[in-house]
Amino acid sequence: MNILILSWRDPKHPLAGGAEQVTHEHAKGWIAAGHTVYLFSSRFQGAAKEETLDGVNILRSGHEYLGVQIAACFYYLRNQSKFDLVFDQFHGLPFFTPLYIRIKKLAVIQEVAKEVWFMNELKWPLSWIFGLLGYVLEPLIFKIYTGIPFWTGSPSTKKDLVNLGIKPDRIYIINHAIKLIQFKKIHKNKQWTIMFLGALSKDKGIEDALKCYSFLDKLGDFRFWVIGKPQTTIYTRKLKKLAARFGISKKVKFWGYVSEKDKFKLLSRSHLLINPSAREGWGLVNIEANSVGTPVMAYSSPGLVDSVKHGISGVICKDNTPLELANNILNLLNDQKKYSRLKKGALAWSKKFTWEKSKKMSLKLIEKVAYQHHQK
Repeated sequence: MNILILSWRDPKHPLAGGAEQVTHEHAKGWIAAGHTVYLFSSRFQGAAKEETLDGVNILRSGHEYLGVQIAACFYYLRNQSKFDLVFDQFHGLPFFTPLYIRIKKLAVIQEVAKEVWFMNELKWPLSWIFGLLGYVLEPLIFKIYTGIPFWTGSPSTKKDLVNLGIKPDRIYIINHAIKLIQFKKIHKNKQWTIMFLGALSKDKGIEDALKCYSFLDKLGDFRFWVIGKPQTTIYTRKLKKLAARFGISKKVKFWGYVSEKDKFKLLSRSHLLINPSAREGWGLVNIEANSVGTPVMAYSSPGLVDSVKHGISGVICKDNTPLELANNILNLLNDQKKYSRLKKGALAWSKKFTWEKSKKMSLKLIEKVAYQHHQK
């Protein structure tokens, strides 16, 4: 069948993250099974309007914030006879496909935004106005999706969707997987190294991570790493000023974007990954860290409580504060027996999430959805 994916970003977008990576991997699996996949996404500087990546036909038009939704609507109306199944991806805002698409649809969502709407980088009062609009309108948007099946990655998101009126039997959970990179031997740094990995944005908890680093710096000899793409250069400068205010500028290394190979190499050298994100659909970076024997210290946030197995692959904080995060790190690193147990548990936990298994599940799902459509 011909599948159309509507997404705000494609895998080549400068700010593409785990969601885009996951979608692309599944699409490759569907292509291998004989399906044809088109991905409609936003334009970005230097990008071709059309290209093929690993067999996925990528089409780009419109700005990533709202413009791509309008462009996608016109594109579909011009080409509607071509497709059998449409994926409507939520990233704060969805593509509102129930309003103009009559063929079978599958809504794909990582997480319900909720309080994340207020964690934008606009200046006050615009930040508050934008946050309030998103927070109030989000539950209303889901009312037009009550008859559409949802695909998500964690029980946390399923719970949120049910609270928003989506029937439980219409929500399908497929855990994300990772590409395992094998190391002959994992070498941790001699000096305690604590890593933050993710987009440098407020909702991912980077500011809390820096505050946590400032507490740790007063209590021991640590190395601090920050790895991830900056959302804006203005926010990056703000983070570096924050590090200076905390007195840790010389202790924190901002790596910026790194290749997949270097990412896993740095993860393997770290002793702990910290994840103070406010909300995740799953928390792919946690499994990536685990795959190289690095436990995770995480906030008790939606998604993170699913991807971090407390006491096995990492530790979930009781209180979501930088001080609690720092105290838990110190307690763990001072307990070598427990730390060694978590390293082994992290490796074992990561091996449960393979692309072979995930792709089989998603292929079965899309064929089920398409079959139900043709039976009607």
